[in-house]
Amino acid sequence: MRIVAVLIALLLFAPPQAGASPGAPAPLPRDFLWGVASSGFQSEGDAPDSNWARYAAREDEPYGDSIDFHGRFPEDIALARGLGVQVYRIGIEWARVQPRPGVWDEAGLRFYDEVVAAIRAAGMRPMITLDHWVYPGWQADRGGWADPEIVPNWLANARTVVDRYAAADPLWVTFNEPAVYLLREVQHGTLPASDVPLMHEKIAQAHLAIYDHIHRVQPGAMVTSNAAYIPAVDGAVNGALLERIGGALDYIGIDYYYGLSPDALRTPYDFEKLWQNPLEPEGIYYALRHYARQFPGKPLYIVENGLPTDNGKPRADGYTRADNLRDTVYWLQRAVADGLNVIGYNYWTLTDNYEWGSYAPRFGLYTVDVLTDPTLTRRPTDAVPAYTELIRANGTPAGYLPTRDPAPCSLVDGPASCAEPVTVPR
Repeated sequence: MRIVAVLIALLLFAPPQAGASPGAPAPLPRDFLWGVASSGFQSEGDAPDSNWARYAAREDEPYGDSIDFHGRFPEDIALARGLGVQVYRIGIEWARVQPRPGVWDEAGLRFYDEVVAAIRAAGMRPMITLDHWVYPGWQADRGGWADPEIVPNWLANARTVVDRYAAADPLWVTFNEPAVYLLREVQHGTLPASDVPLMHEKIAQAHLAIYDHIHRVQPGAMVTSNAAYIPAVDGAVNGALLERIGGALDYIGIDYYYGLSPDALRTPYDFEKLWQNPLEPEGIYYALRHYARQFPGKPLYIVENGLPTDNGKPRADGYTRADNLRDTVYWLQRAVADGLNVIGYNYWTLTDNYEWGSYAPRFGLYTVDVLTDPTLTRRPTDAVPAYTELIRANGTPAGYLPTRDPAPCSLVDGPASCAEPVTVPR
């Protein structure tokens, strides 16, 4: 800890090198992709037996039917269309389409047929996630990722999904946040900690195999596995897997949420009360720069980004979802102005949903009071008009400056974000 303190002190008092240009950024390119993101289990409700249906049954807050995307997807797709987004990210749940080994549920597949068709009919492109941490109950009974046969089992499902939906020309995500997937499986007792390296290797094998299959059936496909960006230590957490599969990534999918300044080190991250974690919208610039340097020339796509509140209440720091959106997009514009190949941004999420054990963290553009409102009414937050205008203008208006100054010595990208800080004109 003393070494860390000395390093931080040196970074704080060392003269910073030239960082990003502080000029007012231009609008984003015309072909920039604006989107919204969701997952299957978190939003669908009517959940079939799966590892996560079992995990949720042990939580204090009942899962219920979440926000019932399964029954109300036309309404939600219409809301996304109203925003003007071009991309709608969904997950296709293995547990819903293959409820038993070797048995495919045509009703489950028809549900996703209708969802994908509705997204296309609304003028949007699907982004399909093959694995958002959920697998069928029968696979859980066989040991989950500890099962020696999980890779062929996983690929049988993934190939079925790819073959069925490749004609819709989706963007693809193979595994959502693999490092956090590993952590969750250990946390819930499904995966012995000693088997983490083995699951890591199995995920790599599955990704590489399905990547080749996707490109066989959908020439020109864009495929990624999105990484949850971990401030200061991302290379140690995500680096090995990304290097292993780097040749089979058509774009680098990045999930960025929280910052890390020296002040923030005094308060550990809280994985239950997400609204208490530090927000540094400028950190999205550092995350993008980090991956641009790791993967020169690869397109970069923010697959997830958003702001959490506690059950929809105003944040203690007074920062609104609309403010955070505008500030974040400003830094996306700055990244593009500085030559980073950023091709898209998804807001997480269109609606509030089940945040892996609780409905308290609210990220939605539209809020839904799952536990108190049986009608599950979608109510717009202040971010709906803000995001709509950002999309219409392809960025922040001329002369816009972030509502928050950058952290004086961010550690989002370790020493690099301290030594090469971004600035804004004041």
